Amino acid sequence: MKKQRVMMLVHTTLVPPDDLTSVKDPRMEKYRTEYDVKQALLKLGHEVRVVGMYDDLAPIRKTIEEWKPHIAFNLIEDFAGNSAFDYYLVSFLEMMHLPYTGCNPRGLLLARDKALSKKLLTYHHINVPDFMVFPKGRVRKRPRPLRYPMIVKSLMEEGSVGISQASHVENEEQLRDRIALIHERIHGDAIAEQYIDGRELYVTILGNTQLQVLPIRELTFAKTAEGLPRMATYKVKWDENYRERWGINYQFAKDLPDALVERITKVCKRVYRTLEMSGYGRVDLRLTADGRIYVLEANPNPGIARDEDSTLSAIKAGMTYEEFIERILRLGFRAHEGAET
Repeated sequence: MKKQRVMMLVHTTLVPPDDLTSVKDPRMEKYRTEYDVKQALLKLGHEVRVVGMYDDLAPIRKTIEEWKPHIAFNLIEDFAGNSAFDYYLVSFLEMMHLPYTGCNPRGLLLARDKALSKKLLTYHHINVPDFMVFPKGRVRKRPRPLRYPMIVKSLMEEGSVGISQASHVENEEQLRDRIALIHERIHGDAIAEQYIDGRELYVTILGNTQLQVLPIRELTFAKTAEGLPRMATYKVKWDENYRERWGINYQFAKDLPDALVERITKVCKRVYRTLEMSGYGRVDLRLTADGRIYVLEANPNPGIARDEDSTLSAIKAGMTYEEFIERILRLGFRAHEGAET
């Protein structure tokens, strides 16, 4: 690809400092994704201008008018502090006729809402856990019969925000207590979904219409006591010391027969297309002991730092990190052109 002017969109607090160059710098943990993507783009020969965003679209308009970027590399996960509004920003890029990386507005809207996405997938005969939504500020005298145990979490938040071992509830009293906590702390709706015991798999997909499914990753639990839930809590996702202490590890899935991998691949492609996702995404699954596949959620624009699951899957598939970032960039251009790689 010839040299492009790339406007990199990041949260206003995540603009990587110019003097950040060493992986040993303690600031690297905060800015890792933004730093890694920027350095990859520069190494590929592109011009990069980082634009910090929070709740004002003016910096984007100004950069477009003054610098005339060829494409926006979108690393924004919320707008005005609300993850449910991330599609606003992409909608603005659509209106400005500027190509961008990652998922389109409709795909973001459908996939981010855990209840809406599950309803759509159920309609298309794709297995999802049984669930029920508990809106903030609306009183439910008694929930309909639910199959315990359940997992209670935020309807819209990502990154395991609000999920702990206490999110695993086994009766109505625990359910109500956890819902109240989500309403109070997250300030949004809660969803309770059936806990599916099984292997937790992460499947990354690249593409707009022609899809490539990358090697499957798995979250393993070596030291979890018998009978305790194996869950991707906030600590599991973000605390490396916690994972090491409890023998929890992200790795490539092992011992999956070819026929099962083919089934998983087909399911994930159906999920991606049903939710109208584009660019790149990740589908989180549970695989039961009897071989049933349940879709937990779909994640548009998952993390793409050098050490993230999606990146490691791309490298396993034969790409370098820079080639992975270039592929995401090309898919952004192709989506704008209405074509495919």
